[in-house]
Amino acid sequence: MLGAATGNDIDSLVRVLDSVLDRRPEIIAAKEAELDSLRHDYAAARTDDERFEAAGQLFDSFKSFSTDSAYRYTIERERIARRTGNPHYIANALMNRADILCSNGMYKETLDIMNGIRRSDLPDYLHPYYFHILHTTYTRLADYASFGNDRDIYQHTADAYRDSLLTVNDPSTFAYAVLTADHYNATGEYDRVIDTLTDYIGSHDTGDHELAILSWILSEAYRNKGDHENRKRYAVIAATGDMRSATLEYVALRQLALMLSLEGDLERTYRYLTVSVDDAARCNVRQRIIELNESYPLITKMYIDKIESQKHRQLLLLLAVSVLFVGLAVTLVFMRRQMLSLAHARKQIEESNTRLNTLNEQLLRSNAELSKANGDIAEASRVKAVYIARYMDQCLDYIERLDSYRRAVNKFVKHGKDDELRAYLKSTQLIDDELDAFYDNFDTTFLKLYPTFVNDFNGLLAPGEALEPRKDGSLTAELRIFALIRLGITDSRQIAKFLRYSLTTIYNYRTKIRNKARGDRNNLEAEVMLIGRYDLASAENEAS
Repeated sequence: MLGAATGNDIDSLVRVLDSVLDRRPEIIAAKEAELDSLRHDYAAARTDDERFEAAGQLFDSFKSFSTDSAYRYTIERERIARRTGNPHYIANALMNRADILCSNGMYKETLDIMNGIRRSDLPDYLHPYYFHILHTTYTRLADYASFGNDRDIYQHTADAYRDSLLTVNDPSTFAYAVLTADHYNATGEYDRVIDTLTDYIGSHDTGDHELAILSWILSEAYRNKGDHENRKRYAVIAATGDMRSATLEYVALRQLALMLSLEGDLERTYRYLTVSVDDAARCNVRQRIIELNESYPLITKMYIDKIESQKHRQLLLLLAVSVLFVGLAVTLVFMRRQMLSLAHARKQIEESNTRLNTLNEQLLRSNAELSKANGDIAEASRVKAVYIARYMDQCLDYIERLDSYRRAVNKFVKHGKDDELRAYLKSTQLIDDELDAFYDNFDTTFLKLYPTFVNDFNGLLAPGEALEPRKDGSLTAELRIFALIRLGITDSRQIAKFLRYSLTTIYNYRTKIRNKARGDRNNLEAEVMLIGRYDLASAENEAS
């Protein structure tokens, strides 16, 4: 795996990475099975010492897989530690929490916790972890500092903690190798970075996750040296190690995608960026999500390029059909003039007709696909136009109501009616009225776009389970949830926020309605997305 990079070598490594990505669902499933086993061990623990250890294993396993779950186990570890009264347990649990806060970019909260821990009170085995958190925090503060003076201060502090880490780690360990490489990177000694890490890899049996970390550092060292081939090679190895170890918090795959985009490999770029975005969202590492947001313009450009490429192929197909039609006409004229033989002419006509039928079928399929795409675009444009108009009207209406509210308050103040003003300000009637008006406006707008939605939705439910609004032109709470789903808002948290319900209530509503489905309950929401799908496009075409 080590040695100078060649084109064939890199292509082979990229194909390995693609095959690992193909097996990504199996790898994730295996990781979740491992986590289930650790949860079982935690539940089976009999003493607080055993529970503390089991919770620590869960924290380590979740740290690069789900920061939310990892954070929950830091809380559980602290609860157990405080119950035992063991100060070393308490400090360890608090550092776990600082560790996960740091990975989410919450550096102030991290330092608040670490400043409350005295190193002199820690046992020797916790010193490396203590220095590691502080070194990582100040390194990231230096990376994201806006001004040079602050960056220098943070970097100086990070360097000091790195030096401390080197004194408390065994020189034969993985951590010591990484820290030594970090030191040489900081001093610009990139060849020494490469020598240190290649020696370590060659003399140690490293797991996928450790190999991914070492390979990424090597990739960065080669980048600093201007060696693109080896930079790419080790980025591929790092990304493969991340994927094999079911790590969801990483940078290698995203950076590799950006390298490939510069080489014109848009298909792999799109795939790798999509996987990176999905993994960052699943792991909920805010720092990685922010970094990935910078890649969204590239994703959008690739999508547009893909659409343009499809349109170009359709144009070429139509052009080919036209050329064939012209060729056919010329052939017929030539056949009529020459009249070589009826049998020969009949054979040529039959062959030409066969080719023409094939092309016609292809043309019909292309036209059907184009009609479907045009329908989708028309529907999206219509929905956007209607909601923008409604939004502007509602904003103007809110401004007028706010002005009325201001005049009412001013009137109370002007006439010294303090009691009436307090009562007026305490009343929730205004908010209630505004919410009612907001939801009425939403219902009216939605039903204007999809006038048959209620009937069509009830048609998806079992007999006797129809949902009937209290009045025409309105929706029930359940219908409003599925109206939002029809508009493409499928996340229960967003729906709960929009309707001012609890997340549990939204889950319950969605489950209850799915259980009433006429057909497969798991397909209900997909069928809702088809309601009125092409009605808007047809209406738009008729209007034009």
